Amino acid sequence: MADRFDHQIDTLSLPARDAFAITPHATSEIDPLPKAIYVGTGGHITLRTAGAAADVTFRNVASGQILDVRPRFIRVAGTTAADIVGLA
Repeated sequence: MADRFDHQIDTLSLPARDAFAITPHATSEIDPLPKAIYVGTGGHITLRTAGAAADVTFRNVASGQILDVRPRFIRVAGTTAADIVGLA
C-alpha cells in the first residue's frame, strides 16, 4: 500500500511514523529521540527532556496517557509507570 504522505517532511506537529518500546535505564539515552511518549500502565516517570540539564518527575501519570514531551532519558530510579512507548 502506498503512503500518500511518504514525501512530506517530518515535523513535530505531524503524527508519529514510528513506535517503539522504551525500557527505563539509569544512563542510556533514548534513540531515536521521540516526539512524545505513550504510558500503558500509569505511575511516576522520571525523565530528562532533550533540552534540559536536570531530571524531572511526572507524578501520577494515568494509564493510556500520551505525554507531549521529548525525553532524552527515562530513568529507572523514580519511574513506576510501565509499558512506555516512544512515538517518533
